[in-house]
Amino acid sequence: MNLRTKAPGETTVVVGMSGGVDSSVTAHLLKEQGYNVIGIFMKNWDDTDENGVCTATEDYEDVIAVANQIGIPYYAVNFEKEYWDRVFEYFLAEYRLGRTPNPDVMCNKEIKFKAFLDHALRLGADFVATGHYARVDYVDGEHRLLRGKDDNKDQTYFLNQLSQDQLARTMFPIGHMDKKDVRVIAEEAGLATAKKKDSTGICFIGERNFKEFLSEYLPSQPGEMQTLDGVVKGRHDGLMYYTLGQRHGLGIGGDGDPWFVVGKNVEENILYVGQGFHHDALYSDALLASKLSWTGTVSATEFRATAKFRYRQQDVPVTIAPLENGEVLVKFDEPQRAITPGQAVVFYDGDICLGGATIDEAYRSGKRLDYIG
Repeated sequence: MNLRTKAPGETTVVVGMSGGVDSSVTAHLLKEQGYNVIGIFMKNWDDTDENGVCTATEDYEDVIAVANQIGIPYYAVNFEKEYWDRVFEYFLAEYRLGRTPNPDVMCNKEIKFKAFLDHALRLGADFVATGHYARVDYVDGEHRLLRGKDDNKDQTYFLNQLSQDQLARTMFPIGHMDKKDVRVIAEEAGLATAKKKDSTGICFIGERNFKEFLSEYLPSQPGEMQTLDGVVKGRHDGLMYYTLGQRHGLGIGGDGDPWFVVGKNVEENILYVGQGFHHDALYSDALLASKLSWTGTVSATEFRATAKFRYRQQDVPVTIAPLENGEVLVKFDEPQRAITPGQAVVFYDGDICLGGATIDEAYRSGKRLDYIG
């Protein structure tokens, strides 16, 4: 199915408008190109602070201002229940297991390109569009998810779970642009959000302290910080507050190299630490991942590709071996640092994002690293 051959004037696009500059320019460009554009603001989280101020209200006011400027209808849709059930409960469950989840990946999969897409289709939309820095094309009967042109802003890492059905109904109008050019378009069009600061971090945490936020939902369980040899180096505030490779917040003084988190023992509530950025315990040469999702057709047998294990990382060459039950074994050409359970491993063939999975275990020389998990 390739709906992209329809004329713009015969095509309805529902734009997910966040109140930021990227989604504002997305709506503006589609309107300029002659599409029938509808703006929708998604309220996914009740972020009212102690003073009764809700930043979502301010964002929606910006959506209204931009929609009125470019002359499109707009609505607000409340997905708070869907977000809580599908994203936030998953987020908490992962932290209970001592893992480090990526809620942005799950939000894209379950909210922006599922709940929101379903809602848009009920409105009669042909496509949804967002301000993500990514691209979609159609080659040999399949839709391909491609990296955004701006390497510093490419967001395919967070979109790795999108399916063919979702990609067939998705547009990324600014994916071929640099961020600075998006700002220029917004300023030249006089959009109300042209100079608005980009939002950062997880949407439901916002500007709040992560530790304080998490403690509101999960009871902290302090315990010992130990080396892998069992030497006690101090106390931790709760395993959920730490991630592999972390340096800050350990409170371990002394001479020599700084200390880093190298592992966790959830059953015994021990945080393992080691000295030196390149501590041997932080390196592995393979991983096992689950919840595997491909954006298109790939080989059912072992094949070569590149991969990222975190967002801000250069691709590294890997060998991918799909297994049963939606699992995949990924072997690295060179050992990699701080492979973190709960995070996404995302696969690429050049500019094409092939898909991704959730990291479960790390291995070295064929042996599972039991202290990582």
